Amino acid sequence: MRRFFICIASNLALAALAAILFIPGSGYAQDHSEQLRLPGYKPLPPPPITPYTPVAVTPPSPNADAGFVEFRQRLADVVAQKDRAALGKLIVAQDFFWMREPGKNLADKTKSGIDNLDKAIDLSGKDGAGWEILQGYAAEPTAAPLLPDRPGVICAPAGPKIDAKAFRALLESTQTAPVEWAYPTAEGIEVRSAPKPNAPVVDKLGMNLVHVVSDSAPANDGDQPSFLEVALPSGKTGFVPTEALAGLGNDELCYVKAAGGWQIVGFLGGVGE
Repeated sequence: MRRFFICIASNLALAALAAILFIPGSGYAQDHSEQLRLPGYKPLPPPPITPYTPVAVTPPSPNADAGFVEFRQRLADVVAQKDRAALGKLIVAQDFFWMREPGKNLADKTKSGIDNLDKAIDLSGKDGAGWEILQGYAAEPTAAPLLPDRPGVICAPAGPKIDAKAFRALLESTQTAPVEWAYPTAEGIEVRSAPKPNAPVVDKLGMNLVHVVSDSAPANDGDQPSFLEVALPSGKTGFVPTEALAGLGNDELCYVKAAGGWQIVGFLGGVGE
């Protein structure tokens, strides 16, 4: 699910990340947000790409709870059939929560869990995107506690381990925001000179945060993979497959283990109200 990448980052997840890092909102990100409020706003040019100090990252580990693994398989089977009635049985009947901002629960207490999830991810949409989103979560093996006020609740995908002080310094030195950074899903991912799978390899990624310069690399013909343009610690730029990076602050599906087993209990992020 993390592979859906940065553009779906939820306000709630990013707010939580910023709070952990004690980010005051200075530099480019703040200047940009302040100008948005002014008449005649003109976007600020992005900061120049320069070398930066690598910040190590430890990817999250899969949640090994046997019941959780079995539940995700059940979810995958239900999603494959697009069986709304069966999906409803996998979601708590009451107290489902849906948050896009800290402390603001958008869930309608008069409606069922499945109805609230439907609204959060547009499950009834004609394009089937909501079912695709759930398919991604069913395949996501990581999950971890995220909400201190909801004991026993875990949310997926789990976030990576990052040294907060080092990350804060990285953001300040590069004048960037957390949403502009990602991490490799494996070590040694090849960085290519162009957004093509056969382009020359110019470098390889270590297990460090990587600056995503653009998520709008030129489209490839046919079924070729999509690419992201990244800036390396050396200051060089290149391209890596989109699925090779995991973003920070993704939307998250939350679960709780009740007497009868695991159930979906909430969603962080989502589409409009």
